[in-house]
Amino acid sequence: MRPGTPVKRSKRRSAAGSVVMMTLATGLVATLALPAYAFAPSDNAETFAATDATALTKSGEQAVAVDDTAATVTVAQDAFASTPQAEIDAADAAAAAEATRVAAAASMTTYAASYSGPSVADYLAAPAYPSFDLASVYNVALQYQGVPYVYGGATPAGFDCSGFVMYVYAQFGISLPHSSTGQGAAGTRIALADAQPGDLVIMDGHDGFYAGNGNILHAPYEGAAVRVQPIWTSDYYIVRLGI
Repeated sequence: MRPGTPVKRSKRRSAAGSVVMMTLATGLVATLALPAYAFAPSDNAETFAATDATALTKSGEQAVAVDDTAATVTVAQDAFASTPQAEIDAADAAAAAEATRVAAAASMTTYAASYSGPSVADYLAAPAYPSFDLASVYNVALQYQGVPYVYGGATPAGFDCSGFVMYVYAQFGISLPHSSTGQGAAGTRIALADAQPGDLVIMDGHDGFYAGNGNILHAPYEGAAVRVQPIWTSDYYIVRLGI
């Protein structure tokens, strides 16, 4: 054997081995790069083929035609005006006042039908007590305790505050207006220390008979009846009639 010959064979084998390794590597890479559907699950599996029904086609551009009338959009805003709170309050107050008037009218109708005795006018024409004194006035007024309060009432079927005073004093021949303010103006204002039962207690919008010891005999309000009770305010004065 010649010197150097083994070396040549070794080089040939090395080159051949490199070719084999590169071939195997290339095949492995190609295998990994194949799509998943390239691996058939079995030898009998059908081969995928794109047909007219399954072929994917690229859609062409789509065009949308818009009618000229549809292209113009008009936005309309509802036109309305809010009602000021003051007007709402005024309307509510007017409705409440009307409801009160209707109720009062109905009450007065029932009231008028329930009484047939003498009226203020009858007593002024023929006083039941021609002789006038405060004690007698107060005693007559006491007889009406328990009479219900009726707005506008001036008979024993129902009294409001000034109607009660007017009805009692009419029996002594003294004519008074159906108004607490008017009745206060009809007499003479006196000191509280001089007040006697039968004098008038005058308040803002209300009145009654002084009942002694800081009390008042009066027709108080709707739902209540003529009664004696302590005077609940210091804002009042005393008026005496007949002097």
